[in-house]
Amino acid sequence: MVKININGKNLEVPEGATILKAARDAGITIPTLCFNEELTPAGACRVCVVEVLAGDEPELVTACDTPVREGMVIVTAGPAAERLRRTSIEMLLAQRPHSSQIDSLAARYGAEKPDFELDAKECILCQLCVRTCREATGVEVITLVTRGPGRNEPAHVEVDWDKCIACASCAYICPTEAITAEDTGDMRVISITGCRHEFKMKCCSACGALYAPERQIEFMAEKSGLEMEKFELCMDCRP
Repeated sequence: MVKININGKNLEVPEGATILKAARDAGITIPTLCFNEELTPAGACRVCVVEVLAGDEPELVTACDTPVREGMVIVTAGPAAERLRRTSIEMLLAQRPHSSQIDSLAARYGAEKPDFELDAKECILCQLCVRTCREATGVEVITLVTRGPGRNEPAHVEVDWDKCIACASCAYICPTEAITAEDTGDMRVISITGCRHEFKMKCCSACGALYAPERQIEFMAEKSGLEMEKFELCMDCRP
């Protein structure tokens, strides 16, 4: 255990815990946008930034991926943190993604749409889809491509549709409308940042209901080592 202080409250927390985890366990709210407790934190959105008091100037760190250390003194809503948090939200507003989460954060922290506008994009590069596909689904279909030597294109996500199993986990986790999933007829349509792909749905051999994408069934059969015949029935028809 290590001793820390958050907003004047002395705490003993497990060594290796993040600031966000320590704060939440103590009933202290720190806003997040790109964080999900089931996934590895990325610190991408900068909404969870807090101040760590050290020396003359506070150190600004992202709470979701910064581990606590002995004697750490943390202020979750200091002026520097609030300023950066508001700026991060305003930059998202300038990009104009459709997101009730961003609208809610803007109202809560007094962030207003700036006079300038960025290129309109639904994807805010939070990496939730990347981490969900890799860690929760285990497929690794979506990749974040960042700027670097020899690259003139802006940061974006790329999709390997040949690997996609159409589970729609990415659409479920996406905080904007950058990723959508819709079942139409006997197809599931996945759209990621405007790139659209269709997947055939599996039909239950008993009741005829369409219950899952064929690729997802094939993936489950391979991972489980079971024969495809074990997946001929939907959940309602299975004994």
